[in-house]
Amino acid sequence: MPHKMTLTGSATGPLREYDRYVAFDMREKGSPSAPKGLKKSTFISYTVFVAKKAFNKTGLTKKSIMHEKILIQGEPTLDIPIDECPGEIGIICFQITVLPNKNDKEANESKDKKEAKQEVSKAQQEIAATKQEEKQAPVSQPIAKEATQESKTIQPEAKETPVQEKKAAPQKKQLSIQPKGTQDVVNFDEIIVPEAFLKTRPNPVKTEEVIEFVKRTGHLDKPLTIEKGSKVLKDGYRRYIVAKTVKMDKVPVIFEYQK
Repeated sequence: MPHKMTLTGSATGPLREYDRYVAFDMREKGSPSAPKGLKKSTFISYTVFVAKKAFNKTGLTKKSIMHEKILIQGEPTLDIPIDECPGEIGIICFQITVLPNKNDKEANESKDKKEAKQEVSKAQQEIAATKQEEKQAPVSQPIAKEATQESKTIQPEAKETPVQEKKAAPQKKQLSIQPKGTQDVVNFDEIIVPEAFLKTRPNPVKTEEVIEFVKRTGHLDKPLTIEKGSKVLKDGYRRYIVAKTVKMDKVPVIFEYQK
């Protein structure tokens, strides 16, 4: 039975494409110790063979594979022609995973902390606004009663109020199934993504977690932050990618007003 192997690192040579698979070279340090009398091994070179379908799912390209850190799980093979396998050992890959970079991880953690602070601040503002409305309510009710007694012309307006509430009800119901803090729901196609976001690639592991959350709940875990009026995306690029992946027509948003 072939021995399973695990490799980590980046490609040391260009990506080579064949009919149904791709291949690239990697290398790892050998054993730190060797039997007495034998030389210590320095590096061992590998040629990794991956099915095109599995490779395309990772989002890697000919350029990025030279810089991204990847994890390979597979088994050695002797059935590949020598001219296609320049490495010392050929590896048939069963699973390939892109590992997050340290810088990306720190950036994502800082973004998560920033989003958490924003949610706490918005929750406090909502509580303060609710308390202010409760204080104003006892004052407004007697005024409405006096106005009704003095003039009958106000009665038609009072009758129209339930109709307006009914029209507003569907929107409230729609917002209720959205993530906490949602201020509105907009068409996905109306959101404008800045060039700075398009040049980045969100952490694929966390992106997959959000996709699973949407499939399970039917909505995003947090709303996107957009600029009021222009609808330019200010924060939440990972959730924008998720919404695009699962083909959402409308997305929940919170507004950041222009300064």
